[in-house]
Amino acid sequence: MDGILNINKPWGKTSFSIVAIVKRLSGEQRVGHAGTLDPTATGVLPVCLGQGTRVIEFIVDSTKAYRAQIELGVATDTYDASGKITLKKDPSGISQEQLESALAPFRGSIQQTPPIYSAIKHHGKPLYQLARAGIKVEPRSRLIKIHRLELIDWRPPVATIEIECGKGTYIRSLAHDLGQALGCGANLKSLVRSRCSLFDIRDSVSIPQLEDAFHYGYWQHFIYPVDIILSHWMAMVVNDDTGQAIRNGRPLVMENDNSPAWHSVENRCRVYTCDGRFLGVMRFNPERGQWQPEKVFVTGP
Repeated sequence: MDGILNINKPWGKTSFSIVAIVKRLSGEQRVGHAGTLDPTATGVLPVCLGQGTRVIEFIVDSTKAYRAQIELGVATDTYDASGKITLKKDPSGISQEQLESALAPFRGSIQQTPPIYSAIKHHGKPLYQLARAGIKVEPRSRLIKIHRLELIDWRPPVATIEIECGKGTYIRSLAHDLGQALGCGANLKSLVRSRCSLFDIRDSVSIPQLEDAFHYGYWQHFIYPVDIILSHWMAMVVNDDTGQAIRNGRPLVMENDNSPAWHSVENRCRVYTCDGRFLGVMRFNPERGQWQPEKVFVTGP
């Protein structure tokens, strides 16, 4: 059972619990999610099965989109509504113009410090475990990229924003930092992930729908092929001999090696057999002028 499910994660469930549900329903043990959502967040959670788990890294590295409600005037230790209140201030004097102005510095490439209560590991242990044990570890700031940040609605004290961002962005930290910039504190009241890579919430499947699909035997309608997330890369079709060489891990010199188009996305391309099966991912080594098999998916003849 190889492929990817676009699941609409419900409120209150952990991403790990969704993986456990898919394992139980499918009987497939190789299952993993691509991009953790907090229990209080909802929306798109790609879940990969079988050979699909081998492309998780490409989904995690992709652009994501969110709709967030940020409550001004209340800050918490977890940076969201589930945490203990650490600050309360009256935000009634903040205008929409001030809010728009405060959002501007968060666009583009910025340094962001993740929340203390996060799954980032310190000496092998998640920070949230250390924080709950009373051990304070200050997370290191890191460079993130916010492609789009737009104020959609302002109904004091709650601002609704839409965000498109790159890997490693914490919307909870964005809410917290916005509150600090405005001087009144803030926390993330609610969060919906509307898109992850090419998976959109409008095409997602709920857990009850998925349960019915497995029960009545039409689950295949919700499984996306493994190579769908690589569709923005160049594609190559190879004959049987070349295909066997790729399966054996041999580097190859292929046609069009000198064309810039072949090296436009991470120096990678998709490879297919003559009968249309997805064979694998090749990566170009510019120093050797060769294509090296990176991931092989078809093992048969």
